[in-house]
Order: sequence, then C-alpha cells, then structure tokens
Amino acid sequence: MAQHFSLAACDVVGFDLDHTLCRYNLPESAPLIYNSFAQFLVKEKGYDKELLSVTPEDWDFCCKGLALDLEDGNFLKLADNGTVLRASHGTKMMAPEVLAEAYGKKEWKHFLSDTGMACRSGKYYFYDNYFDLPGALLCARVVDYLTKQNNGQKTFDFWKDIVAAIQHNYKMSAFKENCGIYFPEIKRDPGRYLHSCPESVKKWLRQLKNAGKILLLITSSHSDYCRLLCEYILGNDFTDLFDVVITNALKPGFFSHLPSQRPFRTLENDEEQEALPSLDKPGWYSQGNAVHLYELLKKMTGKPEPKVVYFGDSMHSDIFPARHYSNWETVLILEELRGDEGARSQRPEESEPLEKKGKYEGPKAKPLNTSSKKWGSFFIDSVWGLENTEDSLVYTWSCKRISTYSTIAIPSIEAIAAWRHIINLGKSYQDKLRRPSKVNLAFEATFPPGCLLILERAPQRNYLWTTNLQDSLQAIQKQLATIQILHWS
Repeated sequence: MAQHFSLAACDVVGFDLDHTLCRYNLPESAPLIYNSFAQFLVKEKGYDKELLSVTPEDWDFCCKGLALDLEDGNFLKLADNGTVLRASHGTKMMAPEVLAEAYGKKEWKHFLSDTGMACRSGKYYFYDNYFDLPGALLCARVVDYLTKQNNGQKTFDFWKDIVAAIQHNYKMSAFKENCGIYFPEIKRDPGRYLHSCPESVKKWLRQLKNAGKILLLITSSHSDYCRLLCEYILGNDFTDLFDVVITNALKPGFFSHLPSQRPFRTLENDEEQEALPSLDKPGWYSQGNAVHLYELLKKMTGKPEPKVVYFGDSMHSDIFPARHYSNWETVLILEELRGDEGARSQRPEESEPLEKKGKYEGPKAKPLNTSSKKWGSFFIDSVWGLENTEDSLVYTWSCKRISTYSTIAIPSIEAIAAWRHIINLGKSYQDKLRRPSKVNLAFEATFPPGCLLILERAPQRNYLWTTNLQDSLQAIQKQLATIQILHWS
C-alpha cells in the first residue's frame, strides 16, 4: 500500500451495493432472512417448528467474525494468532474448562497463519456480513435441535439443507417468480427494510462524477433486485451516477477467476445473454471478471495503470479479493465502528413509518451490535486464563484481517459523504487533522493505510477521529467504548 491513501488520487471509485451503498433496517431485515430459511427447513426438510420461534434475546448470539465448524457444530471466535478465544456448541457457550480441553492454546485446525484463510470451505463457514448473521443463529439452533434429538450427536450433516434454503430464496429466478419469502416481502414493502440514501450521499456521488472519476457498481445481487434497490435508495435515474454496473458478479470469483472462467454477459430484460470475449464499452453487464474490467478502465482513463478504490462490507467477497487479486485500494464499511449504538441508529426520513404493517410479522430482532453478551467485542477479547493481566487483551482474527487487507475502514458511506470540511491537499496527514479547511469535494482526504476512521459530531464542532490498528489494545478498547452515535443534520 502507499504511505498515504487519497481518494482524490484515485481514477476509479467502485461500490458494492448491499450493506454498502444500500443500508438495511437490520431489526426488520434480519428476522426476514431468518424466517425465509427457517420456513424452508420446516416445510421442505422436516425440521421442528420450534425453529420458527425466535425471542429478541436470541439475537444476541449474532456477531460478525464467527467461524462455524460444519462437522462438529461448534462456533468459534478466533484470536489473530488462530487460537480459540470463545466457542459454543450450537447456541450453548462452552465453559473455560471445556474450551481448554477442546482447543487448548494451539491454532484452530483450519487456520492459516498468513491470514489468507478462505472464508468458505466444505469444512467451515465464516460469518462476516449482515446477510449471513441470521443464518448463523439458525444453524446454531439447528445444532441445538439435532443434539437434543440424537442424544449428544457429535457430527452433523445439516449444511446441505441450509444451502438448499439459501438457493430456494436467492436463486436467480426467485425475484421474477416471487419464489420463497425474502424477495416477495422486499418487493411488497421496501421502505420497511431499506434506508434511502441521504442527499449527502447522492451529492457526493455526483461530485465524484463531475470531478472526472469513473464510478462502478459491482454487486453479486441479480439485475432485477439491484434495480429495485437502487431505484428505492437513489432514485429512478440512478444509472446516471455509474459508468459501469455489474450485477450477479459472483464475488469473490469476480476478482479471483480468469476471464475464460467468468466472462461478462450482456443482459436483456434482466436475462443473461451471450458471453463477451472482452469488455469494450461502459454499460450494464452480468458476471464478468476484474481482468477484463481493468482493461476497459485503462481505455476509459487513458492511463496504463489507473488507480481503483473499492468500497464494500464483506471481507470475504469484497475487501480481501479486491486487494489480494486485483491490488485495488479498499475501504471496508464496518458498522461496528459506530459502537453498540450504531446499529440502532435510524433516520426517520430515510424509511417509511414502521406502523405500516404487512404480511410478514415475524419476531423483531434486537439490533446486531459490535459486542454481544455471549461473544464480546468484534475487535478484541481476553485470553481465557489470563483475565485482568497485561497479556489478557488480544486482537481478534477479524480485526487483524481488517488491518491487513483494508486501506481504511469507515462506519458507512454516509460518514465519508457528509463531511464538507475535509482537509487541504498537499499538507501532512497530521497537519490536516489539526487544521481542516472547507473544500467542496469530500473525497480529498488522505489517511494512513490500516486506520479505522470514525466520524463524530461534537457539540460545537465536527472532527475526524482516527486510530491506527497498531495502537495499543487498551487504547482502542477505551476509544471504542466512548464512540458517540452520529446524527446527521
């Protein structure tokens, strides 16, 4: 990475859609996702109806950064060195003595010390985004049920049923066919589940375009669902904001696959058409690969090595592959930076009133937070057996991956778009933080790579707060504990 990162120096700015440009109302969308899968398991696979009953307290189990061992049904929270900090069997947390016997202080068997551990495997699944988290709770409750029914069953084979539930609800034709529960409900009442982009974001995107930046939208959502989301959050003219729109990108394969493995395809009425030997002009496409896209970006910018930055919320699908395979700069959208209050924040003007009731009236979720009572903080944790000692606090594996693969991390697109007093170019990073000046383009800030960026509002002034991930754990813990919720004016 460069010594400093500047959006102004980037020729191309790319965005993921779900949970990046499009923010979801998590207390509504999480139960919808859970119910979509649970109903399939009960009706199609014969699972117990008890899975359909979820209490608000059950949602405390959901925490980003957990690994599910598909063979033994254990959920694990890993330290940056691969040791197990906490674990549960299903939803039942392991006591320290059980944890010590099961895992000791050695690396977890599937851990790769170079932090390149794949997040998807036939042996484990890593939960790193808000679309996944309801599935974590469902899987944990399935393990509880199977353990109870089979007198302490030690190995499990339920994952194929979870995959079937996902495919039933999210397959390419599901939106058009009104298949499953998820898409029909989103179509019926988008305002209940989606937050419209505030005007600050729309203005910032237009500023980027007017400044000559090439804007990309790269999403694994299919074109019909992408269109619904974008029209709701950005308006019917959303295509004017983007030079290239890529749907059904099938990330991370979009970045890791060769052009021959994943060619671009044209679209007609949201149906995929012919495969293209290359990408020759801007437009709306399906599938594809980063290699052919970069060749197009060279033509569009007239530069042999245009600089690209990509915003995304998933380490597995967005940040790691964009950085590792394509050498793009990456900005991780990490709502956990808001603190526990962040996931609760909701601008009333961004969504329709929740009094608007409809078909789906499932159990309401508690906000999905940075810290759960069961799992502790997303960022750091205590090593069991060393509590209250100098060596007790360690980074989590998730936190280490953020430091390794994201250029910077921010709580939301709104956070970076809403700031208009960002910082003269040409001064040192420290000087910019001390003496900000008002500029029109909110992308002219530079930050040291690997920093967490948290935007707050003080009573009399606005300011940027940053911390490098190499700062002391104790300092980060103290700072994260005092983060204020950001209310946009």
